[in-house]
Amino acid sequence: MPKRTSTARGREFGAGVRAAIAGAGLTSRAAAEIVDWDEAKLSDVVTGKGGASQLEIATLLGACRAKATEVAHLLSLYPETHIRGWWQQHGTCAPIWLRTFAENLAVAESLTSWHTHAVPLFLQMADYTREVLLASATVPASELDARMKAQFAMQELLRGGKKCNFFIHELALHLNVGGAEVHAGQLLHLLLMARWANVSIRIVPAALGAHPGLAGPFTLLTFAKHQPLVWVDTENSSLIAEAKDAIAGYEKVIRALDAKSLDEAASKALIVRLYDAICPPGDEAARRKSVC
Repeated sequence: MPKRTSTARGREFGAGVRAAIAGAGLTSRAAAEIVDWDEAKLSDVVTGKGGASQLEIATLLGACRAKATEVAHLLSLYPETHIRGWWQQHGTCAPIWLRTFAENLAVAESLTSWHTHAVPLFLQMADYTREVLLASATVPASELDARMKAQFAMQELLRGGKKCNFFIHELALHLNVGGAEVHAGQLLHLLLMARWANVSIRIVPAALGAHPGLAGPFTLLTFAKHQPLVWVDTENSSLIAEAKDAIAGYEKVIRALDAKSLDEAASKALIVRLYDAICPPGDEAARRKSVC
């Protein structure tokens, strides 16, 4: 079956309207009656087919007692639900909860992620995450706990059989985040995550020199019913790429990384060697401290 034409904006708008209706305890029929629609029209609206005015959308959301900020957000999305690609500017730093990415990750069939300089957030243990956030020049200290909870909630979205492929540059594993104890614990955590049936961890060796992923980190999501998208996260903005040619370019990078990376067994062996260098096999005290 062909995949539906859909955009990240459209899916976020539809999910927001459905959440507002559910939050008000209304059925689809009852919600449609508020604005004198039939259920078919409501379905068209939430699936991005349009057919309603912004006044009608505002009336529906108001009747559902949606928060003013949510109403404003959904009304801003409605005229743009057909637009592919989305550059989200966050101000000084990214929000605590990356709504667009999280909603798409929750329904994705697979994730392929490339990281150059640090362990990807999906594979970080708590102490490592804390050190990364503390080192940030833009994240407020008052948000530390909330951001850690948000990142762990994001990690939970990997459960349930979603196929997850991670390509990580070797230098990211050498980065001494949080001192020897945290560093070793994070390496051990990677080895544990690599045992998950749905997780593949591949290392791009530093000896390779120049490699296909030099342009920087990104994450590709694929879906059962929609076209893929790529998420690129920066200090204070997020890029959602959806154009077919853009996706094709990122898929080409992934194929090249796949060709250049160590296989899973060799990647695990490299991580073990790095762990042993920090916690030698005979040093039981150091090994106990590194347990994550």
